Amino acid sequence: MTGNGRTMVETNQSILTDYCGDRRPTRWVTRARPKIDRIACPWLIRRFIDPAAVFLYVPTDKVFATAEREKAVAFDIPGAPFSHDGDRCSFDAFIERFRIDDSGVLAMAPIIRGADTDRHDLAPEAAGLHAVSLGLSLTHQNDRELLEQGIIVYDALYAWATKARGEKHDWTP
Repeated sequence: MTGNGRTMVETNQSILTDYCGDRRPTRWVTRARPKIDRIACPWLIRRFIDPAAVFLYVPTDKVFATAEREKAVAFDIPGAPFSHDGDRCSFDAFIERFRIDDSGVLAMAPIIRGADTDRHDLAPEAAGLHAVSLGLSLTHQNDRELLEQGIIVYDALYAWATKARGEKHDWTP
């Protein structure tokens, strides 16, 4: 629930209407060959905003034309409603605009920001996420397949952030 008695989904639907009108499922477009932010943001959208959202990956110079033609919202590209702002990444923009206050998502944010902006000092896990993301990109040439595999990685990161953060590996030979 949010502070006004509405659920997060109801609040997000209201905010979503500001960007997408009444079109559901929502459509989102960004640059091809996603790595970190361009997989983390779709994960966040599907898990907290619109579970049926559709994502389009296109060449950089076609993002805004595709957004207009497909009635999609551009993200993670300069000039888009959701993109980097200073040292913050697009994932941060979604959290802020949709007022997502989930503790797991908030724990993930510095990891994603650190991996996406090459600031591994922000969270010890950032370097690992960066490595896994680059590896996924190298092992999956199809962006849709890459997204679906990346969603699994972010589901696992969320599970860690909500249920296993602080757990230590304690086996000793």
